[in-house]
Amino acid sequence: MSKSNLNQILHAQRTAFNANSNSPWDERKEKLVKLGKLINENELRFQQTISEDFGHRSFIETTLAEVSVIHGGIKHALKHTQKWMRTRKAPTALQFKPASNKIMPQPLGVIGIISPWNYPLQLAIMPLIGALGAGNRVMIKPSEYTPRFSDLLKSVLGEIFSDDEVYVAIGGPEVAQEFSALPFDHLLFTGSTNVGRMVASAAAKNLTPVTLELGGKSPVIIDESANLKLTIARITNGKLLNAGQTCVAPDYVLMPQHGIEAFSEALIAKAEEFYPAFAGNPDYTSIIASSHYARLQSLLEDAKNKGATLRTAGNDNAQVLAQERRIPLTVVTNCTPDMRIMQEEIFGPLLPIVASATLEDSLKYIQSRERPLALYWFGENKAKRDHVLKNSISGGAAINETAWQVVQEDIPFGGIGPSGMGAYHGEHGFQTFSHMKGVFFQSRFSGGKMLFPPYTEKTKKILNILKKFM
Repeated sequence: MSKSNLNQILHAQRTAFNANSNSPWDERKEKLVKLGKLINENELRFQQTISEDFGHRSFIETTLAEVSVIHGGIKHALKHTQKWMRTRKAPTALQFKPASNKIMPQPLGVIGIISPWNYPLQLAIMPLIGALGAGNRVMIKPSEYTPRFSDLLKSVLGEIFSDDEVYVAIGGPEVAQEFSALPFDHLLFTGSTNVGRMVASAAAKNLTPVTLELGGKSPVIIDESANLKLTIARITNGKLLNAGQTCVAPDYVLMPQHGIEAFSEALIAKAEEFYPAFAGNPDYTSIIASSHYARLQSLLEDAKNKGATLRTAGNDNAQVLAQERRIPLTVVTNCTPDMRIMQEEIFGPLLPIVASATLEDSLKYIQSRERPLALYWFGENKAKRDHVLKNSISGGAAINETAWQVVQEDIPFGGIGPSGMGAYHGEHGFQTFSHMKGVFFQSRFSGGKMLFPPYTEKTKKILNILKKFM
């Protein structure tokens, strides 16, 4: 796809938007209902194509982490969007009454969405829900790492939307570069921090506002008050979902040294309980590509060479695992800062555990690094919990759980600093893809004329009186 073709689609969408720049709720509702029906009718096809792109991807994980999340998002949007669309009253300062203020939500126009490979369906459709609910036209660029899925997405969306409503652009990195340089009214990118910088730079040339959903090293703090049985199960589940290829997966654990040995063994045991075998297991997902598999193996090799201890779950044949690009849970202890595994976002089923003597040590460790997309705390001590929430900065957080904060429609999902900017989901997504236009309604009885020039001593007296109300 050439840049000229992309520009033609953008022009067509903007022309169509300008002809109907604030579509009524009935039109938006119809699009959301059609989208929900499409997702439901094609669930098996999505499961199959995503699995083929991964080498193997658990069908259950696609339903759990993608299809069901989308249905929840559509249901929430159908229930609330009409209310979000309404013009609402806003307070008016006393000195300006009897004038009044209102806030009028309006669509932005044409939204660009660049979606990643790890959850290719969810991370293309969830922002689409927000953009359509806000009344926009949308162009989507899915990842080249999931070509079968991308072709399917283009095909099925083309069945219910015209190109000037929703368009899917297919192609490799060169198409993504051209796509990010288009003068959208808003651009949402989900992916790595390094690519996010390039997307933001390209968008800046057009003054296109961006929402960046990136990643980083999301820490887990284990408090001594934690219920370890619950903690181990939930960390293992969050880490191994999609084989760790999740932007909010637990990246490393902070806990006291004396508990690390037993905790590591318990994590391995729980992983083997969840997955009695990793090779050939329909419940366990492959690493997306050979290059990603090799990078994860190199992280382990680097850590081992620098003195780390590795514990690997299961007893599978190494050659078969390599052929299937599957990596069992591998717990890494005796970690040091110079190890790559402690410097790079892991994005796979490798879990370092770092010794931290006190809660304050854990907070200092986190605060000395780039702000993460998520932070997890496990424990029953409410005072310590609140201390962590108040004294740490992360895109989001979860208490006694991992990952599921992402699918809550009533709270924003987004990063901060190197883990992203902006947020979406639910009303926060509606606002991201809307312009919340402030409107001032002046009254015919306004006393503003008393401040018209020429300025006199009377003007000064009036200003002195007004200052008392400001």
